[in-house]
Amino acid sequence: MKVMDEKLSVVGCGYLGVTHAACMSSLGYRVVGVDTDPVKIAELQSGKLPFYEPGLDTLLAQEMKSGRLSFTTDVLAVTDADVHFICVGTPQSKDGLAADLTYVKSALAAISPFLKKGSLVVGKSTVPVGTAQSLREELAKTAPHADLAWNPEFLREGFAVEDTLTPNRLVVGVANDLAEDILKKVYKPILDLGTPWIRADLPTSELVKVAANSFLATKISFINAMAEVCEAAGGDVTVLAKAIGYDPRIGNKFLQAGIGFGGGCLPKDIRAFMARAEELGAKQALEFLREIDAINLRARLRVIDVVRSELSDDLSQYKIAVLGATFKPDSDDVRDSPALDIAAQLNAAGAQVVVTDPQGIEPARKRFPNLEYALNVNDALKDANLVLHLTEWKEYRQIDPAAISSLVKNKIIIDGRNMLDRDLWRKAGWKFRALGRTD
Repeated sequence: MKVMDEKLSVVGCGYLGVTHAACMSSLGYRVVGVDTDPVKIAELQSGKLPFYEPGLDTLLAQEMKSGRLSFTTDVLAVTDADVHFICVGTPQSKDGLAADLTYVKSALAAISPFLKKGSLVVGKSTVPVGTAQSLREELAKTAPHADLAWNPEFLREGFAVEDTLTPNRLVVGVANDLAEDILKKVYKPILDLGTPWIRADLPTSELVKVAANSFLATKISFINAMAEVCEAAGGDVTVLAKAIGYDPRIGNKFLQAGIGFGGGCLPKDIRAFMARAEELGAKQALEFLREIDAINLRARLRVIDVVRSELSDDLSQYKIAVLGATFKPDSDDVRDSPALDIAAQLNAAGAQVVVTDPQGIEPARKRFPNLEYALNVNDALKDANLVLHLTEWKEYRQIDPAAISSLVKNKIIIDGRNMLDRDLWRKAGWKFRALGRTD
């Protein structure tokens, strides 16, 4: 593979940063990843991925072996880079809904003294609208020979490599033609595939990401609200979702009723969006997102209500097996995981809760050390009074209900994701419950 003339730096070697660094290296660029965490960097230098993402471990090892990709804690390594991608986190503030921009500001401050003439800083982190312009103004003071653009990421956990190398669009927020030209050159291998290119101003590029996440969150909460109505009316939300999904104006994506959304993006992003809208004097425009958030959290409580209806208001004498800890399959991310939140609430209510997950046990244990964990499904199910299916891993969807019947005390399962074969489980003698389905 031809090595590209440009050298890229990636500041922040978390999920986004490592994915971006490895993928850009695979396109032929020399890439250096910089992070302040020496433990993380040591892992990456040895070719090991500090988190789980399908396919990325193989790509990382391949690119490290190629010699194009390197990682360091030394910010001096960015000195000869032409384009610098900021990929640090923007968590929710501890004292409110707004995003914490500490890491973004620190990243820019750290690299500013080492930016060469004509270099471009490119933000990929999800930030409140107005952040990019303020950072560009700050950069004009500390490194007037450089410029700043914004290029929001749209990664889906479990599909990060695919979404980076073959995205469904590339959005860039720029203040001039030169910045756009630089980014077009950097992304040429991807643009050559026919990827749509959208040039925007800085504020619009920031709004695209949070608007997209808000729309997806709205769609998820909408179908969960319909699930509540279906239960009250005796309807079936899975049939309802299938029917409305055929309408091309609606589509069937994100219409899977269940325990709601979680992870490190959607919950914090819609909350930060609301906070920023209020700061801008546009609070009323996003008031609907408060109910979206409330519906999402209510879906978790509804699962607990179903558990109590099947067992007892007093859960202290019961063992509950929880299938899934991560917020979605093909990930080890337990941030704001509905599955783990439900498990913790049941534990707090007195139940003996045993959680299993193909990739999320250790991250879950760090977050909730008081829960019990099992390395495999059979150990989790042993003597359980009730089973909760809360993360739709493929191996859970493929469970033979007849084969595990002898492991449990009571053959009761609640499908929190509406992904299991109801008829198959009932045929095997199980009592099957799912949100939004009353029969």
